Amino acid sequence: MGSLGLYPFQVPEKVERLLATTRILGRQYLRPLGLEADRQGHAHPPDHPLYAMLAQAGYMERRLAQEAPEEEDGDAGRERWGARSAIAALEEASYWDRGMAVSLPGPGLGGPPVAQLGTPEQRGRFLSIFRDRSRPRWGAFGMTEAGAGSDVARIATRCERRGDRWVLRGEKTFCSNSPRADWIVVYATVDPALGRAGHRAFVVPRETPGLGPFKVERKMGLVAYETASFPLADCEVPAENLLGGEAAYSGNAGFVSAMKTFDLSRAAIAAMALGIGRSALDHASAFAAEAFDLARPLNRHRRVAERLATMGRRLDAGRLLCWKAAWLVDRRMPNSLEASMAKAWCAQAALETTSLAMEVLGEAGVVRDERVEKLFRDVKAMDLVEGTGQIQRLVIARRTLDYPRDEGVGR
Repeated sequence: MGSLGLYPFQVPEKVERLLATTRILGRQYLRPLGLEADRQGHAHPPDHPLYAMLAQAGYMERRLAQEAPEEEDGDAGRERWGARSAIAALEEASYWDRGMAVSLPGPGLGGPPVAQLGTPEQRGRFLSIFRDRSRPRWGAFGMTEAGAGSDVARIATRCERRGDRWVLRGEKTFCSNSPRADWIVVYATVDPALGRAGHRAFVVPRETPGLGPFKVERKMGLVAYETASFPLADCEVPAENLLGGEAAYSGNAGFVSAMKTFDLSRAAIAAMALGIGRSALDHASAFAAEAFDLARPLNRHRRVAERLATMGRRLDAGRLLCWKAAWLVDRRMPNSLEASMAKAWCAQAALETTSLAMEVLGEAGVVRDERVEKLFRDVKAMDLVEGTGQIQRLVIARRTLDYPRDEGVGR
């Protein structure tokens, strides 16, 4: 199933071109390199020719426009398509290989907090590097800790002001692309007792003393990008690297900036899950077309056809949720509820789709190096990252049923 024509409404020509280009990239590079990384058990190095080629072609600039857009991106009467363009491209890239899609150079999850909370000087200093085509560059986002995953209000990494510098102490985990990042946005607290009000966000350059060493985690799937843990041991950053400066942290501004990042990224993760699920559906459909005559009135064939139809129905429903969440971002409207709905539904739908695809393939589905087997290992993470499915359902309940909120999980 091609990505063009997936949507029940018209998309701009520039989005169609983006998807067509992403499909070429996926077929020629992302899928074969993703399979290669999975077999060798580690990500491709940052000096891989693909990353250099993409940097020279301006790929990082396009990601910057999607992940960290300027506050004003054109005429006031011109409709914005940044978020919808991003999730369309992410679904298509993840169809070919989600691990490789995450490994590609660009600001990543570090881009939104810099764009949202940073001063004009900070945005220029940290985001302009992605307009440099001389070499590939990465940004990263350090929030998760061993004791603060979905419950980000409980982060324990401390920050202390010392003159014109801040000292960071703690440890972050599950930070994507951090070993190769030029800088990492690190969230810390001035005092855990303050809860959300104590949160501060810093940009920590890669060469900062006290940052690292990085430990790349061994994952069940998604091997094509590095996920790492790292300590911050008396890591000193200049005061000008505090995003927005001290004046920006009235109330819960630091926590709110993190949640806005999640409001963007949860819709993106949902779209990536759809891409994995769609890949499994297409593979299972092709297998069934060769192995069974689905038009024959045999019970087994009917069961297979029903499974395939169920997969497609769930993925199509999830795509509408994703696009609603992204449409609200493009309209500069709140989307916390819609982003959580998309994330909760799409991650589960993709997991069920890959599971059903393995049933359709039978013994062929569990063989190592078989595409659906890899997709099954890859897709589980989509229910965990950017807030687990349980957390999304809690957010949905709080928003729709007016359940009370506390200082801990969710919003």
